[in-house]
Amino acid sequence: MNFSLKSTTAIGALVTSLMAMPAWADMDAAMAFLDNEIAGLSVLSREEQEAEMQFFIDAAQPFQGMEIKVVSETITTHEYESQVLAPAFTAITGIQVTHDLIGEGDVVEKLQTQMQSGENIYDAYVNDSDLIGTHWRYQQVRNLTDWMAGEGADVTLPTLDVEDFIGTSFTTGPDGKLYQLPTQQFANLYWFRYDWFNDEKNKADFQEQFGYELGVPVNWSAYEDIAEFFTGRDLSHMGVEGDVFGNMDYGKKDPSLGWRYTDAWMSMAGMGDVGEPNGLPVDEWGIRVNENSQPTGSCVARGGATNSPAAVYAVTKAIEWLQKYSPPAAAGMTFSEAGPIPAQGNVAQQMFWYTAFTAATVEPDLPVMNEDGTPKWRMAPSPHGVYWKEGQKIGYQDAGSWTLMESTPVDRAKAAWLYAQFVVSKTVDLKKSDVGLTFIRESTIDSDHFTDRADKLGGLVEFYRSPARVAWSPTGTNVPDYPKLAQLWWQNIGDAMSGAKTPQEALDALCADQERVLERLERAGVQGDLGPVMNEELGAEHWFAQPGAPFPKLENEDEEPQTVSYDELIKSWQ
Repeated sequence: MNFSLKSTTAIGALVTSLMAMPAWADMDAAMAFLDNEIAGLSVLSREEQEAEMQFFIDAAQPFQGMEIKVVSETITTHEYESQVLAPAFTAITGIQVTHDLIGEGDVVEKLQTQMQSGENIYDAYVNDSDLIGTHWRYQQVRNLTDWMAGEGADVTLPTLDVEDFIGTSFTTGPDGKLYQLPTQQFANLYWFRYDWFNDEKNKADFQEQFGYELGVPVNWSAYEDIAEFFTGRDLSHMGVEGDVFGNMDYGKKDPSLGWRYTDAWMSMAGMGDVGEPNGLPVDEWGIRVNENSQPTGSCVARGGATNSPAAVYAVTKAIEWLQKYSPPAAAGMTFSEAGPIPAQGNVAQQMFWYTAFTAATVEPDLPVMNEDGTPKWRMAPSPHGVYWKEGQKIGYQDAGSWTLMESTPVDRAKAAWLYAQFVVSKTVDLKKSDVGLTFIRESTIDSDHFTDRADKLGGLVEFYRSPARVAWSPTGTNVPDYPKLAQLWWQNIGDAMSGAKTPQEALDALCADQERVLERLERAGVQGDLGPVMNEELGAEHWFAQPGAPFPKLENEDEEPQTVSYDELIKSWQ
């Protein structure tokens, strides 16, 4: 993911001045940082901000002059951490921080290498909470619950306030221990052109063609109708030039193609079981676990759902909509290439749009923005597929989280933990969220600042303040080895997207590949009592007859379309 950080002259000047300061500048550097960068944009009073800065100065004393390296993927929030907060932390504490920015896949690769070799490549990682099942089973990361109470107590910020973080349920293992601390979060939501949907001619024409009102689609049937309606539509009466499309997606055989499915496409279709934050016993990867959280299968024959009718339906619809209703170039795009396309002004809606793109989609000169700084678009809950049931996960939430490896020496881990807490502290978080719009704290979301800014952000604030947000979650603990299993998805799904295999053939191959990994883990015994214990193959009909997922194929996969007024939806959240 590549989103540009819009550095202001003031930020550039601050970074230059901070880097020029000697490492022992301590409270002078802290005051300069609070004056020039935070500038009152914090949920804390100035006195409370200074108290937090004093803690970092004091706690960092034993590590003065130490050089540490941390790493994260490249998104706006992490660019801000790397380019602004890391130099500030160095100036305030004397700990020299290099915050590397690399691709998400590269972060996982470095982490995997450190796990396998024991070599300390980085002193801290920002890696997705999607790896929680991996971390809990392998026990190669420090569990933060014990760390903060024990070895890391002297470097744990008294005002860290873990309860204020909205994503800790995603980073907590089945043992109740916290393994990672979120530093940014973003959801995948439905994105649509609010102005097009409220145009009287469009509304009348849609009503005449389909017999119901144009609005936010509640289910995939309505989404499909809307995609058909807008694709190729003449919107010259609204001043829109060029071809118009009813859907946006991507289809290149690339690691990011796998994320689209493991993140939420399958859960939105209704493949897994009911449960928060993830379905149990079958999750959105189609992996079943037993009562001890041990994986028992992925294919339907073992009680999994990766190749179930709901999964086939999900992949079939994605391919159909990509081919029929999307810009022709979309089939050859990756996640990062496709993300900015809706902002160019010719896409009516997108089922699955990451809110991490919000900062780049509210730039004032874009064709999707009004002159008064409000957007012409809105975001809303994604519609669900025909297999979906109340209480099932409905979308994905990325929670990039600070992770300390056991292989990192204690002193280096302590120094890195101080930096991690600095960039998520209450002093800093409101300003960081203002730049990146990737909320992690309740206090930031509820701040007066974001009440004032809400109408400029297209529904983002309303979503994060709503009770609905709990139905959006990252990959859960059913996945025992994320690095090994994730790569299987894009390779197999890619065969379906290209037409080399049917969706059923591709998913049969995928679940078989997943089970081979699970069987290897079971034989090796490397995860002890937490590792896979595979079910016998009892066949699809046996499992279809059991409660919950996997679900048998429905005779009719085209349900009655349903839409809702966006304005009424927002009122229901409030």
